[in-house]
Amino acid sequence: MSNEIETQQETKQWGSRFGYIMVAAGAAVGLGNIWKFPYLAYNNGGGAFMIGFIVCAILLAYPMVKIETAIGRAGRGDTVGCYKRLVPKTGFIGWVATICTMLINFFYVVVGGWVLKYAVTFIVSGSFEPDALSYFTAFTTSPVEPIIWAFILLAGVSVMLLFGITNIVEKAVKVIMPCLVIFLIGCGIWALFVIDGAVEGLKFYFIPDFSNFTFTTFAACATQTLFSVGIGWGIFTTLGANVPKSNNIKADSAMIVACDVFVAILAGFVVIPSAFASGTDFQAGPRLVFEIMTGVFGTLPGGRVIGSFFFVALLFAVISSLFTFFEIPMRVFEQELGLGRKKGVAVVALIILVGNIFVSLGFGPLSEIINLPWPNFQGLEHYGLYDWIDCFTAYILLPLGVVFEAMFIWKAWKFVRYEKEMTNDGELKPMSKIEKFDVVVICPLMMVIVFLYVFGFIS
Repeated sequence: MSNEIETQQETKQWGSRFGYIMVAAGAAVGLGNIWKFPYLAYNNGGGAFMIGFIVCAILLAYPMVKIETAIGRAGRGDTVGCYKRLVPKTGFIGWVATICTMLINFFYVVVGGWVLKYAVTFIVSGSFEPDALSYFTAFTTSPVEPIIWAFILLAGVSVMLLFGITNIVEKAVKVIMPCLVIFLIGCGIWALFVIDGAVEGLKFYFIPDFSNFTFTTFAACATQTLFSVGIGWGIFTTLGANVPKSNNIKADSAMIVACDVFVAILAGFVVIPSAFASGTDFQAGPRLVFEIMTGVFGTLPGGRVIGSFFFVALLFAVISSLFTFFEIPMRVFEQELGLGRKKGVAVVALIILVGNIFVSLGFGPLSEIINLPWPNFQGLEHYGLYDWIDCFTAYILLPLGVVFEAMFIWKAWKFVRYEKEMTNDGELKPMSKIEKFDVVVICPLMMVIVFLYVFGFIS
């Protein structure tokens, strides 16, 4: 009964269907779109990657968002409890998502701390001496400073969740995120006119060359779709628990996926032409956005002000996402382990903090020490801590969650009950055979290809 009351109260906080879509989109839109998508697209063929990402969003993200939301709305509980209530003994699916989200938070909060640092630096001085790359390298390899910024972010979000003041930030995000989109468009247009060679970069980004589209590109597209939209984390089962029965899950899911894809493509529109024109190393990886955006703002009139706004807006996007990313394990620890709210928040925050410390040190003092083995059919590989966690979550746990969820719908909960929830007891259009084929065959098959790739069976 207490869970039902809590769910009803949380539903009232959103107040409307638009409110839910904004909350869900706020959870999905974050570092995956503005930080990770540009460097993956830059490293994997530009336009070909973007097209692959869009296809994966349609065939993979859209059906899985619908599935997770329907499970959450029908189960009305935490990520683990939703599955247990619908079909006993399937709670392990929720545990996979919970563990995955905890691990992703190990590096997500660290990178969020980088965003916080850059936002403050722009506001205070706007100086990145001696140059953007050297500044970024010196900061991220420092043994102490990145941990401090990550801790500030972690503590801030945890306190807001504990004392229930997240609505204030969520309301601010509804204003700041549209402004972020406007500034991204403005920065992209400015870069095209000001930076020599940016037009060639735009061609690289928007004109696909499929001659180099490999299994590596496909795996990157598929896993980035899962990471960016938030499939397999437990995001939409957690948020879905508060969705009113009158909501159209199909339409809501389409809007959420479309928002996520739009922001990711827009971020690439700003970063990739600028990176291409400046001759930035194609292996720039995680540093790409920080290096390029500081350079772009340096060429703009009032660049310090615009840079301040950009990184503050990105910070709000990070915080909006972290509300849900933290809430997923916190609810599970609170309800499934019986810790209660305060202990659940404290335990989850402590675990994430320990992970943040090791990941941050992995970029600096421990970079030569921590080399974790990764099994590969073509020979054993070794990764640093960030790369290992990123690979394990993106290429194993998230795809495994997709397979489990598809099988749950097909074999455990069954299509009849899923379709009843999806169509609001038959009020909406029923599922087509193509939609069912997508869930049962296409989505799992895409994940099998990812598994085969990450273990070196195909290359």
